[in-house]
Amino acid sequence: MSEERERLKRIILERSFQWSDTAEFRLASGNWSHFYFNCKKTTMDPEGAHLVGRAIFQAVRDRGIDGVGGLTLGADPMAAAAMHAAWDGGHRIKQFVVRKQLKDHGSIRWIEGNMEPGDRVIILEDVVTTGGSTIKALERAREDGLDVRGVLILLDREEEGGTELIRQHSPGPVEALFTRSELMGG
Repeated sequence: MSEERERLKRIILERSFQWSDTAEFRLASGNWSHFYFNCKKTTMDPEGAHLVGRAIFQAVRDRGIDGVGGLTLGADPMAAAAMHAAWDGGHRIKQFVVRKQLKDHGSIRWIEGNMEPGDRVIILEDVVTTGGSTIKALERAREDGLDVRGVLILLDREEEGGTELIRQHSPGPVEALFTRSELMGG
């Protein structure tokens, strides 16, 4: 494992991971869990954001994409970090945001950013449990004319079939930078 990847793993565990013996964490599915990952505590940390951006850029740099983004709020700091890492690496990869609610004025689009119909994009997600947020982002990006090329997840909880469900909706590869078992050791 590279030094940067190992450091990002430690940051996720130190800042984003919580454990409870009493299963006190309610998940998006409504189920209760002994553990919870709030990856915004990593993606909104200066060092964490830097490392997440570099990891995303490394994963997508040779895919010929125009942008990265996903459903607000989880994907927003990831996409911004990747955009900056790409620029530092001599590439132009734009950030976009997928709205949770459609505006009733202006351009009336799901997508915010400098994206045009036909732009090739990767959908980002911070944590996947059920996959619902990612599937919404996929559908809305396509509805606004973006050419979705796949999905990149920061952390797959490996529960409730979320990643497999996303694969059924994604026109391209669905990959995770980290999995729960990798971070928690089994």
